[in-house]
Amino acid sequence: MRMTNCVKFVPLVAVFFAALAHADVELKDNSELLGKWALTAESIKLDGEKKSVVSSWEFKNDGTLVSVATDSLGRTKEMTVMVKYSVEDGLIKKQVSPGREKYESCSVVQKTGSDMIVRCTNLFLFLTKK
Repeated sequence: MRMTNCVKFVPLVAVFFAALAHADVELKDNSELLGKWALTAESIKLDGEKKSVVSSWEFKNDGTLVSVATDSLGRTKEMTVMVKYSVEDGLIKKQVSPGREKYESCSVVQKTGSDMIVRCTNLFLFLTKK
């Protein structure tokens, strides 16, 4: 009797852990990133509430990531920041801020068609290829 209960319980546990685990997309090189991306939203959790963002990222072949953020309420309206990036061990390594040699690792959680979800330090970023 106990063996039957155990046999029924094991598949349930396996399904539960399979649902929790999500394999990140391993990038081979920067060719999968090159070009302009619209950063449309950010969230603390993958399935959490998304905060709308108006920004764009352009991954250039020379290892430069150009970020242009738009703030309709700000004085400058637009802010452009250039940082270095590379693809190492399947992850995006990008400078935290220009001129500093501190880098953060970002993993691609999902990449389907023209959409990509990137997980950086404490944030999920939702991008769409332009």
